[in-house]
Amino acid sequence: MNTNSNVYTVIYTTVICVLVAAILAFVSQALGPRQEANEKAETISQILTAARFGEKAEWDSKGNDAVLDFYKENVAEAYTVDAEGVKNGTLDISKAEIVTVSGLKKENYAIKDAAQLALPVYRFKNGVTVLPIYGAGLWGPIWGYLAFAQDGKTLVGAYFDHESETPGLGGKIKDDPAFQAQFDGKNVNFDDAAAFAIVKGGAPAGKTNAIDAITGATMTSKGLDEAINVWLQAYKPVLNR
Repeated sequence: MNTNSNVYTVIYTTVICVLVAAILAFVSQALGPRQEANEKAETISQILTAARFGEKAEWDSKGNDAVLDFYKENVAEAYTVDAEGVKNGTLDISKAEIVTVSGLKKENYAIKDAAQLALPVYRFKNGVTVLPIYGAGLWGPIWGYLAFAQDGKTLVGAYFDHESETPGLGGKIKDDPAFQAQFDGKNVNFDDAAAFAIVKGGAPAGKTNAIDAITGATMTSKGLDEAINVWLQAYKPVLNR
């Protein structure tokens, strides 16, 4: 065959495209279970960090199996609730079944259609309950976990993550322990205008349901504030119990 002909070019290009597609499909299928395992362990490590079972770096160093084993040994129950706070699904603890970030994104849309809600709740044997939040930051999705004491009002910890916030600014919702530490001991107050507030310029002295926003990260702070309050309202029936 004439290697300079158009026919040869078309055939050669087609063969290469088919081979590359086949290789990519094989790699994707082969790595799929490992990627899912990593995503599950990452999510659980964030939940455990919010519940103050350890620092995030510590969980990352332990490996997936250790993270999953600790979770299964220490969680009392995991389930989903509807808009009324009524249980409508069970998450299998023996399989460390959880709702990952992609699932939170789906529920973030579903909050607008309350009849279809299936919001995850994680209750631990030490009395701590962890609830997720999800929303939009400056450049992309942000999400996280709020850990509550048995009274359903007092926060005992929090952990947040993001997809593409600015390092050193909005990225501090994940990278700055001091920011997340502000949530410890704070309260949620549904009688206030906002159940919880992230305040630009600093939270008013003595206000127990507010923290300081991140300096120079107004939009990320605002996005996190909105995400927290939207999801807190959705979880209000659960917390009020």
